[in-house]
Parts: sequence; C-alpha cells; structure tokens
Amino acid sequence: MTASPSPPASPNGDLQLVERTVAGDQRAFELLVLKYQRRIERLIGRMVRDVDLVPDIAQETFIRAYRALHQFRGEAQFYTWLYRIAVNTAKKALLEMKRNPVLTESALRSSSDEDDETSGPGIELTSDETPETVLAAQEIAAAVNAAMEALPEELRMAVTLREIEGLSYEDIASTMGCPIGTVRSRIFRAREAISQRVKPLLERQTGKRW
Repeated sequence: MTASPSPPASPNGDLQLVERTVAGDQRAFELLVLKYQRRIERLIGRMVRDVDLVPDIAQETFIRAYRALHQFRGEAQFYTWLYRIAVNTAKKALLEMKRNPVLTESALRSSSDEDDETSGPGIELTSDETPETVLAAQEIAAAVNAAMEALPEELRMAVTLREIEGLSYEDIASTMGCPIGTVRSRIFRAREAISQRVKPLLERQTGKRW
C-alpha cells in the first residue's frame, strides 16, 4: 500500500506544487490546501470571529487562490501570497457583515465564546494555582480579547499576523500591502492599546496574596 505524499515543508516545495497545479495536477493543489487550511481558518477566525462563516471564507480564499495561481511567480513566499488573499476575502466578508446587523450580532457573540484558545474551558489547576488565580488569568485573557476586538481593523490584522501567526515584519508588509514602517507603527499602537486595557487589571492584583 502506497502512502499518500505529505505536503512539503519548504517554500521551494510550495512553488513546485504551484507549478504542478498550473500544469493540471489537481492533487498538487489539494496538498497546498491541506498544508495551509488550518492556518488560513485561524487567521480568518481572528478577523471575522463568526465561527459559522470561517469555513466558507476559507473555501472562498482557496477558490480565489486557485483561479489566480497562474499569476504567482514566486517573488514572495506562497503562504504570504495566500494570506493576502485570505485577508482581502475576510475584509469583503466584514463589509457584508456591516450591512447585516443580525450577522454582526452573531459575530460579536462568537467572539466571547470558547473558540479562543486563551479563554476556553478545561483549564486544569497546577499545584501553584488556585481558583482565584485562574479567574484572574481568565479576566486578563478576556481583557486582551476585548482589546483586540476594539482595535481598528488594520491594527488588529497587523498584531494578529505578528503575535498569533508569527509572521515577520516583511511578510506582514507584503500581506497587508504596506511599508514595513507602517507595519511596525500599527503593531506598536496595537500593543499600546492592549496594554492600556490590561494594565488596570494587573495593578489591581498587585500586592494581593493568592
């Protein structure tokens, strides 16, 4: 029994898969989807926050990427190129959400439930933790999430790509279509806004014995 090939881990492997796809190899594009689907869905989930919409937007992202694949020349990393398509597709969805109050309300509700890793259930206490310290940590996580939600779209996108996705400043600049200096400024402003929201909680806990 022959095992299915695994998605390559290198940028060169991505380019080879792109070239094979353009040449008519559908399996090659399936490998690209398998490799990046979860990362794309996670990115979109950070932007849209309506869990019901994430799979549809991710699918639309890959459809758009497939249609534009012949334009990819390898000047940038494939994932950076794909992230940019995902960002633009999610932005389109956000515009549609603004025209649909019911959908927007659903998105706001979903932003506070367990889909976020920092505020999800099932946190186990270690020997150094108490219910009070866990509650305090959850309050801080909720404050961070609320601060992220309150950020303007450009700032939220920049800090998400940096802090959550781990992209370099160069890749973020390519994904967002702006200079690196702008990226640095957006990330700095986003961090400042988040810090201002979290700082009162940290100060309130100073000196407490848990």
